[in-house]
Amino acid sequence: MKYNIVGIRFKRAGKVYYFDPGQLAVPRDARVIVETTRGVECGTVVIGQKTVDEEDVVLPLKKVIRIATDSDALQVRKNKKDAEQAMDICLQKIYNHHLEMKLVDVEYTFDRNKIIFYFTADGRVDFRELVKDLAAVFKTRIELRQIGVRDEAKMLGGIGPCGRMLCCSTFLGDFEPVSIKMAKDQNLSLNPAKISGVCGRLMCCLKYENDQYESAKKALPDLGETIHVHYGQGKVVGLNILEQLVQVELKDPNRVVDFTLDELVEEGAISPTE
Repeated sequence: MKYNIVGIRFKRAGKVYYFDPGQLAVPRDARVIVETTRGVECGTVVIGQKTVDEEDVVLPLKKVIRIATDSDALQVRKNKKDAEQAMDICLQKIYNHHLEMKLVDVEYTFDRNKIIFYFTADGRVDFRELVKDLAAVFKTRIELRQIGVRDEAKMLGGIGPCGRMLCCSTFLGDFEPVSIKMAKDQNLSLNPAKISGVCGRLMCCLKYENDQYESAKKALPDLGETIHVHYGQGKVVGLNILEQLVQVELKDPNRVVDFTLDELVEEGAISPTE
């Protein structure tokens, strides 16, 4: 079964969610009002109307209520301004309750039915009394949501070691798993200071070229593998994955020789890959 959808994002680098535009003509980049699990929200259309298969959507699809008006835009700005004031109030309440938590961001839902406070903490925090105080001040539903350091970096933004704005705060919709093996495969220094982002975790960009490195590495022999070349038997002691070079330590004579992948294939030292 096919579904007509539009893709909507609620934050600059947030996740894209699918909604049913119904009979509305919803152009790309339009601001729209939609019903979400959090309540009524205002988002931006980043994927224009298109048809997708049933397995690509989460059913039931919620509908786009309307195209945002000027008054809706004023409401969004008011919510942001009020959220800044709410942050100051919450910071004071946290101090009063001596809670070991770091407030990162505050936001109102569009319909002001809920106010969400995002925070980080080393462990669990008993914030029940804090919630009571906040509810007494704001007279609406209060949600305190604990987030991780990556989410904190995404919300706050910053500049990475490369000198560019953080990927997570500018275009990455989701965090993908990143492992130390990716750094090893790319022959990068394993110094944590050089492969960690401002969040203290492994840099997301280690993932970008990983598939290409894995594919290129499959064509090369493994480190420590014994191969036979025209000089005789040798052991693989080094790999340059990008240039497809293999360093072989020969037993007789005792020296290290560089071979290209093509040379090793021609000599029959390794089998060609498809």
